[in-house]
Amino acid sequence: MADKSPHDAHSAKKSGKSIKTKRIERKEKQQTADAVERLLHPRKASRS
Repeated sequence: MADKSPHDAHSAKKSGKSIKTKRIERKEKQQTADAVERLLHPRKASRS
């Protein structure tokens, strides 16, 4: 029979940042990447 006691390896770790903070940082990073893409490829970005 399997051991049903909780194991330390399976417990969820608390991350240092909240999900909202991570989401905001990811969006900011994507926006800067899009801006750089528009600067480097202006014709390609204007078609879309």
